[in-house]
Amino acid sequence: MEFFKIKKDIPFMRHALIFNVISFTTFVLAVFFLFSRGLHLSVEFTGGTVMEVSYSQPADVEKVRGTVAGLGFTDVQVQNFGTAREVMIRLPAQKGVTTAQQSEKVMAALKADDPQITLRRTEFVGPQVGEELAQDGLKALAMVVVGIMIYLAFRFEWKYAVAAIIANLHDVVIILGFFAFFQWEFSLSVLAAVLAVLGYSVNESVVVFDRIRENFRRYRKMNTVQIIDNAITSTISRTIITHGSTQIMVLSMLLFGGPTLFYFALALTIGILFGIYSSVFVAAAIAMWLGIKREDLVKPSGKKEEDPNDPNAGATV
Repeated sequence: MEFFKIKKDIPFMRHALIFNVISFTTFVLAVFFLFSRGLHLSVEFTGGTVMEVSYSQPADVEKVRGTVAGLGFTDVQVQNFGTAREVMIRLPAQKGVTTAQQSEKVMAALKADDPQITLRRTEFVGPQVGEELAQDGLKALAMVVVGIMIYLAFRFEWKYAVAAIIANLHDVVIILGFFAFFQWEFSLSVLAAVLAVLGYSVNESVVVFDRIRENFRRYRKMNTVQIIDNAITSTISRTIITHGSTQIMVLSMLLFGGPTLFYFALALTIGILFGIYSSVFVAAAIAMWLGIKREDLVKPSGKKEEDPNDPNAGATV
């Protein structure tokens, strides 16, 4: 399905060096902010108090969030849990304040608005649990990267695998750089978004690489740069359809999903935008500089191809 078709190939690779210099600069800045500022980790990673409260009628989550925030707590997470009447509240750990003191303070404020509210559960999530979550998240990220490399190496060729992994890690590091620079809260949902971006970005790279492979087989007189430009140009319509429809859904979460889904949707938005950019100007350009050629994807059959215009073609002695 195509909304439009571009008849003349756009010379993307002509500007590949300039765009990759921009990408490298952005990547270095992201790494710098990650080391200098670090990520603003949520309660799941740093530890804190988790409360479950129950209302007699559907709870007003925004009102609950405002009440808890008015007590002086920062980075509070409030969301429905199970049903519309059940609410989960995550509070960051405070020095000199116990879990019981935090929960009593919050319950007193909530009961002032609704005396029928009941406390279902309260517990302390220690930093040790957060450390385990961080380690498990890094392991998951490493496994995804290794899996993508193996998949691309088998489906295409090692040069394509290297190019795609560099492009995908480029996207992930830039997302983390944004969160470090603006000190946005990094939670488990954001980690899930980062892993989703990895898969989403590699899908776009595979589409472009597939078209490059087809072009190597179809257009014998084109050089590598022309092959890549044609592949990217011919997939632009597909890219706009898929990424545009996905971004519409993510944008709805960003605008109407509330604070619970805000940073999840924000990470996906950044990942989608940079995923398009990296597939065109990073992955394809790196593959070109690594020296991809027709022989990498189209294996010779061992038979000499005959020129159909040769009058002696097919003649036997």
